[in-house]
Amino acid sequence: MSSVSESPTNKPTVVILLTPDMRAKLIPASAEKRLAEVASVRAPQDGDMTAENLPNLVDGAVAVITGWGTPPLDETLLAHAKSLKLVAHAAGSVRHLVPFAAIEEGRLHVTHAAIHIGEAVSEFVMAQVLSFLRHPAELADGMRNNEPWFDLRTRLLGRLLGEQTVGLLGAGYIGRMMMRLFRAFNARVLVYDPYLTEPQAYEMSVELCGLDDLLRRSDIVSLHVPSLPETRHMIGADQLAMIKDGALFINTARGAIVDEQALIAELRKGRFTAVLDVYEKEPLSHDSPLRTLPNAILAPHAAGHSHETYLRQGATAVDEVCRMLAGEPYRHEVTKAVLSTMA
Repeated sequence: MSSVSESPTNKPTVVILLTPDMRAKLIPASAEKRLAEVASVRAPQDGDMTAENLPNLVDGAVAVITGWGTPPLDETLLAHAKSLKLVAHAAGSVRHLVPFAAIEEGRLHVTHAAIHIGEAVSEFVMAQVLSFLRHPAELADGMRNNEPWFDLRTRLLGRLLGEQTVGLLGAGYIGRMMMRLFRAFNARVLVYDPYLTEPQAYEMSVELCGLDDLLRRSDIVSLHVPSLPETRHMIGADQLAMIKDGALFINTARGAIVDEQALIAELRKGRFTAVLDVYEKEPLSHDSPLRTLPNAILAPHAAGHSHETYLRQGATAVDEVCRMLAGEPYRHEVTKAVLSTMA
């Protein structure tokens, strides 16, 4: 079926449920070689990975590696795949991949590689923050255009991150990465998260506060909450009006968290700058007003994507399969305790 095909062996069967293109993008050759040493590996060829063909693909498998483009593994499939014990997702959210009941009832173990997507998101946020504060691209343009030396430096005088107040919405794995990064610059960090306790906040050297208080006080606001029914449009017109003049508002979480029309209306006032990587409807329409606003810095849901991130995601999925086969505990398991707050 593939360059690593199934052969007669007593090894347990593991299926890489990725298209050939996605498999090449996500699974390092070294990781696939390591997997082949402990398992009989098979993977679909071009055109094979359809919902109709899934039962044949997973037949007899003890574990599958999934990722972007893998069809949902629904209850009908799970009823067929009696030997399946582990779904190692080489991506982040599993909300639409497997039935949560299978996890809650202990019928299936699921792991994910969201930690690596979080690493990339964190770097993207810091790049945007530092660019906003220090203007490297604008300074380079000024030099290219021969703007007078001292005039350019004065016009684009930057600000120190260590003197800013940063407001983080959400204290999940990405939110906590952001806390560590901002605290490394000695920035004051405010956090809004109903699940974070005062002792936890104290331990992380951040200040726990209410949403309105955070929005009013922060020079930089960054969203890191999951998209859930209760978080839909949690940032609406009233909340956007609280944001400081001159502030930076960043959304790398999910578009549904922010009322996009209210955000457009507020950005038209020119009071603050928004960095947006996610939108209520993706891809963003060509006629979206966001594309015309000078204080809207846009990206195509790219924050969590990098070449190395992809390879880390695949390597982690392989590692989790190898740990299962060796009888070792998982490192990135999606447990029933975290399902209610997962993206």
